[in-house]
Amino acid sequence: MVNSAASGPTSDDAGDLAARALRDSDAAVVISAAAVPEPVIAWVNGAFTRATGYPGPEAVGRGVGLLHGPGTDPVQVRRLARARGEGRSEVVTLLCYRRDGSTSWNHVAVSPVRDDAGRLTHWIDVHTDVTDSVDAPGRVPGDVVPGRRRGTGLGIVARVSELLADGDGARTLTAIADLLMQDVVTWAGFFLDDGGLRPAEDVEVGDVAPARARRHGPAPRTTVHEQALDLAEAHSAVDAAPDPVQQLLDGTLTGPLELALDADLPPRSAAGWLVRHLRERLAGTSVPVDRVTVLPVDGRERVLGLLVVVLPAEVAGVPGPAESVRTVLHLTARRVGMAVENQRLHAREHHIAQALQRAMLPVQAEVDGLDVWSHYAPSAAHAQVGGDWYDVLQVNPGVVVVVVGDVVGHDVEAAASMGQLRSVVRAYAFDQPSPGRVLQRVDQLVVGMRIPRAASLVLTTLTRTGDGWDLEYSRAGHLPPMLVRPSGVQPLTGALGLLVGYGGTARTSRRERLLPGDVLVFYTDGLVERRDRSLRDGMEALEAACAELSATDAAGIGEQLLARFGDAPEDDLAVVVVRVPDPGGESLAPGDQERRQRRWLLPNEAASIARARHAVLRTCHAWDFPDAPAAELVVSELVANAVLHGWGDVALRLADRGDGLRIEVEEANPAPPVPTEGHADAVGGYGMQIVERLADWGWHASGTGKLVWAHVRPVRRR
Repeated sequence: MVNSAASGPTSDDAGDLAARALRDSDAAVVISAAAVPEPVIAWVNGAFTRATGYPGPEAVGRGVGLLHGPGTDPVQVRRLARARGEGRSEVVTLLCYRRDGSTSWNHVAVSPVRDDAGRLTHWIDVHTDVTDSVDAPGRVPGDVVPGRRRGTGLGIVARVSELLADGDGARTLTAIADLLMQDVVTWAGFFLDDGGLRPAEDVEVGDVAPARARRHGPAPRTTVHEQALDLAEAHSAVDAAPDPVQQLLDGTLTGPLELALDADLPPRSAAGWLVRHLRERLAGTSVPVDRVTVLPVDGRERVLGLLVVVLPAEVAGVPGPAESVRTVLHLTARRVGMAVENQRLHAREHHIAQALQRAMLPVQAEVDGLDVWSHYAPSAAHAQVGGDWYDVLQVNPGVVVVVVGDVVGHDVEAAASMGQLRSVVRAYAFDQPSPGRVLQRVDQLVVGMRIPRAASLVLTTLTRTGDGWDLEYSRAGHLPPMLVRPSGVQPLTGALGLLVGYGGTARTSRRERLLPGDVLVFYTDGLVERRDRSLRDGMEALEAACAELSATDAAGIGEQLLARFGDAPEDDLAVVVVRVPDPGGESLAPGDQERRQRRWLLPNEAASIARARHAVLRTCHAWDFPDAPAAELVVSELVANAVLHGWGDVALRLADRGDGLRIEVEEANPAPPVPTEGHADAVGGYGMQIVERLADWGWHASGTGKLVWAHVRPVRRR
């Protein structure tokens, strides 16, 4: 395939019509080998030589960027590079440079060529000169790209608004940065001020963690030597020039700011960290850069972070085009700032409501004569915070009150209304023996208190009589509890009245007799309601699941129900399982691995340690685990450490792995557990040593905290 202006294999030998068409075409054609990082020209036709001045022997062996020059739009070049990297076709318009230095505007269409096995081997580039249609009278070619940017600026800002409306989190900010790189700038990246600058992709946008000491970089210095270096740097920086990036974050400088990447800056300053990070981040790219433009991402009251960009060569230093590009960047940064702040305000409201809600949930006490398990979980993915609650009250040694309720709504007001209503119900439950009378008095008081949200609840009184319990219940618009017994499942559908505060008439109660082995399942609608099925279908599914229960303890029953219904709740949910123990009942068979999992969510307080011990003892008894004392001691130490040194609620999980009991304790303090030799002048410090003697153990990071695990084996190997 050779002519006087091209090199390569001849078409006459093959007699190939397509080869002759490429050779004789008036369009400039380039065939290049699919090399990395840039394809290498393998053949050009005569039209290419006539259009560019490059003869075949001079073009072959050079990269496909042969025609690029200082005015070539780097954004369009990146579009081509991205298409080649993805193995797909693309068409762009480029300012190209001929061999003599003159320019022309070309439509460049690139297409992949694959072998019979589908492997990419070559590229065909077709260049079409469109200078006459682009280079209008009175306009120099260098103005075209900035003009195109001005024309598309409004569309870009609109697309940014769509991305912010459709998504949230770091991925949205990454998508916006990619959008800017397609049509506005050479490179873009967002950084959020999360107690110090961090790349947006490393920050949870809705993070509402308490304010941290200001730092810049992935990890603070912790050793005495490093802290001394920090102090020395702080003293040496007193007389140094102001940190412009920190001024931007503090709001004392409005920006935009031009920052040279070769500047010598204090390493622990905001500007020093940013320059160092950008050098490392851009080192492996083809972006030619010696300085960046930094814009503040403003919230309503403070600067939330930065938008850092590399301006294209044809825009940087040109007042008119640069101003239009900066307008797009300013509007983008402003919209991102408002969206991030709204997400954080929403997350903060959710955090406050959840903390308020959890503070009002009871610490489940041990009930003499009953096996009780409870579970509460908010649905962070769907409804956020709601007004679900439960209560288990030991009125006296022979009377237990169980309440499960749901306040309408999913916000702070719902959580506050739940707290008010729970207090009222609890007070009257201690005073009145009949659930119907309690709800009647609650109706009267709620009307007077003007609680703004409607609520449903079921209130049950269990009174010990002989070897069983008498059950009396009343419902205010709530779903019926399930009474599970060997003879079948009975939904307690009686004693139904209107929602709390809307009674108007006398409330009724219904009675049932509970015998050893009977189980009561109380729940809110979050357990059974889904968008893809009706509430009635959910109730029928729960009734069927209750009929198939095989666990012999309340925690096991609750775990089985959560495994069926609680993995992806679309509303927050509360579940309480009450079982009348059956002394003659059977334990789980050794091979029942499916049922051998338990979990509890415990408040971060000392009472949780005793509850955890009771939980593991009941579980070991139900599973016939022979080394219950060792498991009890390990759980006690791990939960005690979580309560003393951890943050937030404590998650306790137990699992039978066949060769022993797996214990997991999770909380929000990321600091690792450390075995010590004890404290010389105080009691304590030996907890992890005890765990180490009784079990294999370890830990790993989990979310924002850590998970500590221990494996207790019936027969120790040491």
